[in-house]
Amino acid sequence: MPLIRRIPKRGFNNARHTIRYIPVNLDSLNRFDDGARVDFDSLREAGLANGKGAGVKILGSGELNKKLSVTAHAFSASAKAKIEGKGGSCQLIVPGRPETAPQKGPSQGSKA
Repeated sequence: MPLIRRIPKRGFNNARHTIRYIPVNLDSLNRFDDGARVDFDSLREAGLANGKGAGVKILGSGELNKKLSVTAHAFSASAKAKIEGKGGSCQLIVPGRPETAPQKGPSQGSKA
């Protein structure tokens, strides 16, 4: 048996690089009060964002009857249009880099 056939083949798997969001439909946001601020913590308390995931994605299924300020990790285009159509606002959570403490001493690159 040639060596190339004896070695196990391992290829690229795109599934390990995907971001998995917890889906929340737009019609389920009607349980919040008019003018309320809806974020990840309030969705967890309401039982709408259960399970593992990197964040919450608001999907445009259903109709929204209230003006809400929604903060989520991702929005579908139809959900964003429906929320803003009712006078609400969509705020996107962008994962940031952790801030590092400034280093003491002279900078490494300058010669002064």
